[in-house]
Amino acid sequence: MTDPAPRPPLPPFTAETAAAKVRAAEDGWNGRNPARVALAYTPGSQWRNRAEFLGGRGEIEAFLTRKWARELDYRLIKELWTFGANRIAVRFAYEFHDQAGNWFRAYGNENWEFDADGLMRRRIASINDLRLTEAERKFHWPLGRRPDDHPGLSELGL
Repeated sequence: MTDPAPRPPLPPFTAETAAAKVRAAEDGWNGRNPARVALAYTPGSQWRNRAEFLGGRGEIEAFLTRKWARELDYRLIKELWTFGANRIAVRFAYEFHDQAGNWFRAYGNENWEFDADGLMRRRIASINDLRLTEAERKFHWPLGRRPDDHPGLSELGL
């Protein structure tokens, strides 16, 4: 596979471009298309997701395919925590249900490192799950991109 075109915003990041990069990542993940999401990462991107270690787009795509097959009606919100020249730290929460209809909210933090073309070359994620009742859910937009007027994590008290 050939490398995709640069993925702006590119480092070095400003507060504005880092926030835009976070929203672009959120939008991509909410689209739940593993092949498309994998293109945001370098061919040799290194991941730690919970206790799973992945290397490269193929492994990332396979992981996301498995993830979204078991985490149904997935909705994600990411929020910029801090940034540096080519690094961004985010906090996030996402809601999903399993095949039995049990709802969960996963909370976590990610550390990202980008190459000069704006592709993520390293992603380190720490994630915890909380079981929810239907009444405790907070993410109710239609599947896909979170609407611009939907509250973010801070506004939701998360």
